Amino acid sequence: MTEPEVDYAAVFRALPGAVALVTPQLIYADVNAEFSRIRGGTREGLVGRFLPEDRHDNDPTAPLLLEILASLRKVLVTGEHDTVALQRYHVEDPDQPAIRQMRYLNLTNIPVFDPEGQVALLLQRVEDVTELIRAREVALTLQEAMLPAPCPVGRHPAAVRYRPAAEALHVAGDWYDLVDLPGDRMAVTVGDVVGHGLSAAGVMGQLRSALTAASLVAEGPARALEVLGLYARTIDGAENATVATAFIDWQTGTITYSSAGHPPPALLQTNGAVEFLDQATDPPLGARPQHASRIQAAAAFHEGAALALYTDGLVERRREDIDTGLARLSDSLTRHQAEAPEALADAVLTDLLPPGGATDDTALIIVRL
Repeated sequence: MTEPEVDYAAVFRALPGAVALVTPQLIYADVNAEFSRIRGGTREGLVGRFLPEDRHDNDPTAPLLLEILASLRKVLVTGEHDTVALQRYHVEDPDQPAIRQMRYLNLTNIPVFDPEGQVALLLQRVEDVTELIRAREVALTLQEAMLPAPCPVGRHPAAVRYRPAAEALHVAGDWYDLVDLPGDRMAVTVGDVVGHGLSAAGVMGQLRSALTAASLVAEGPARALEVLGLYARTIDGAENATVATAFIDWQTGTITYSSAGHPPPALLQTNGAVEFLDQATDPPLGARPQHASRIQAAAAFHEGAALALYTDGLVERRREDIDTGLARLSDSLTRHQAEAPEALADAVLTDLLPPGGATDDTALIIVRL
């Protein structure tokens, strides 16, 4: 069977994504229509042009061009693809040339090798992610509006932190809550909804509100999660959400806790030892074919101890066992045990989150017992 002849130039120009071919001398060899549209100009005006000439005095995109040039030169040297960090970029409105629009771009430079294995061309791929960024900002605003504002609950000091993923285009469904219960008691909860964006933020708000109401009337955290599990079965997108909730009773010096598939709360005792509360872990919400009762367990504490609840963004890393992240958390809590909750929360985030930020959202609550 004879292979059909393929007009690769026609394929290149018809690609829906924005791509350009650049020579090792940093000259545009070809661009497709989508690249011309995003870049602002025509194919004829770009092909044969030297990339550094894209910049002119007082051009607000000059810093971005310098990053692009550095990335291209890195690919030429290493022979490996390279990505320019998410950037803001002004482009002309094709319908109103005098107006410049703010766009968000992801840019990747990919080497194209000749038969001798040398870099013959550089394929530059540009992805306009402006709408994703705007949707993320809306979801973040919605999420922040639905999460409780940091404020004292009862008479016991507590700190809450929420950190969205550094480079993710969609906000996740992480959430937290603190509820003042009758008597000298408090319910502390963190949860994580599967999925991203506005839908996850909406599900998160519904689950948080439902668990708050259930905690106020349930006799313990297991029963509160049972009620939440029944409610979750009526909500699209709530299945497989994870939740950990703990009822703290200062009169008895006990923490009663239950977990629906969530990382275990960490109890920092006054002697610096850290105990992970992992004796009452059940599957995530809606994971069982049929609804079932949930289990709970209790742990004792002394005045001056601290309790930390968190989402997986704090301790999980790609290609790393979660026990490694839990050990980092334990070490951080022990080293900073004398700090007040606010300072302790900041120290834990500094110790555990990568310098450039985590790849997943992170929620954290620390309560001084």
